[in-house]
Amino acid sequence: MAKLTVLQSIAFREAFLELAARFDHATGHHTLAVFDGGVNVSARIAAGEVVDAIVMSADAIDEMARGGRIAPGGRTDLALSAIGCAVRAGQPKPALDSTDDFVRALRAARSIAYSTGPSGVHVARLVERLGLADDVGPRLRQVRGEPAGAAVARGECDLAFQQMSELLPVAGIDIVGELPDDVQKRTLFSIGLHASAPESGATQALMRFLASAEAAPVIRARGMQPLAG
Repeated sequence: MAKLTVLQSIAFREAFLELAARFDHATGHHTLAVFDGGVNVSARIAAGEVVDAIVMSADAIDEMARGGRIAPGGRTDLALSAIGCAVRAGQPKPALDSTDDFVRALRAARSIAYSTGPSGVHVARLVERLGLADDVGPRLRQVRGEPAGAAVARGECDLAFQQMSELLPVAGIDIVGELPDDVQKRTLFSIGLHASAPESGATQALMRFLASAEAAPVIRARGMQPLAG
């Protein structure tokens, strides 16, 4: 039986751990999940680290493919992930039904946590686009090495913005909801087969399972929109 190593950012973590356990039980393979920040994952692959597969945003997988690190045709799309907002458990939840609500929530917050991943890039650009750089910009805090929601749980920030799948597992916070459609960005997450994957056959079987209708309910329960099912 094969031993598979899958390097990935955090967004798909909860769904992957449950699904990989099911895959291993059904096949007898052993899947090792290695998690790191998205920037670090890209840097590790660019530096030549060899794994069986990588789970990241589709854009990041495509960038790796252009660098020759992903096998030709080796990207499989898994799920769409929306950006959500959270407050400390028990605190009042701001309205988030419109862009105006979103702006009011930002202006009212003393400190705002956001991530280093795609959601964080989007939130930072939104602040610029909406003309809030002078007012809100100084109160933005980029959280590294842990979910943005952790800073809210400790009372260090009033609001956290991150992928819903990364906010849901954090203890000590309440989910406000997804960003309004006009300021939302849904990120496509994919798995890529490394061009030098030691166990390419077994890895492709894992990729097919993760993208299957059987996997869809788990992905949905973990805060993402599966592409299958």
